[in-house]
Amino acid sequence: MKDEGSSHAHSSPIKTPKQLIVVVVLAFLIPVVGIILLTQLVTSSKAPSAKALDPEAVAERIRPVADVAISAEAAGGAPGAAAGGTTEVASGDAVYNQACAACHGTGVAGAPKFGDKGAWAPRIAKGKDALYTSALKGLNAMPPKGGNPSLADDAVKAAVDYMVNAAK
Repeated sequence: MKDEGSSHAHSSPIKTPKQLIVVVVLAFLIPVVGIILLTQLVTSSKAPSAKALDPEAVAERIRPVADVAISAEAAGGAPGAAAGGTTEVASGDAVYNQACAACHGTGVAGAPKFGDKGAWAPRIAKGKDALYTSALKGLNAMPPKGGNPSLADDAVKAAVDYMVNAAK
């Protein structure tokens, strides 16, 4: 006996020879057309101009975004600063904003926040010399001179005084 349900489950969506021919032709043509379109896309792109391959143009495109200045002269600063000459000491608030505010402004890594009397009181009690030493040589997560080794010792001390005065 033939089961009607089982023959229906195995039937093909292609019922006529015409449908079979259409499916076979499309199965051949669609990949061929796709390959042709891809080759056209790849080969039809514009070639770069002769100026684009010029060594100066290439060097300009790959040059670094910024340059590191090792000496004050290279940075356009005072020539005496690199040679150890005398330069004007920056104000405490300027040094604080440049080197200290990133951590002391937010309290990162346990740094006492600027103006927080409770956090600064035990440190102030140790004396300014201890604060100066910590600022100049670094302490825990704080790098020496707030991470700017080019700062003069007097500038770092001015920043310490600025922070201490704000916490009193």
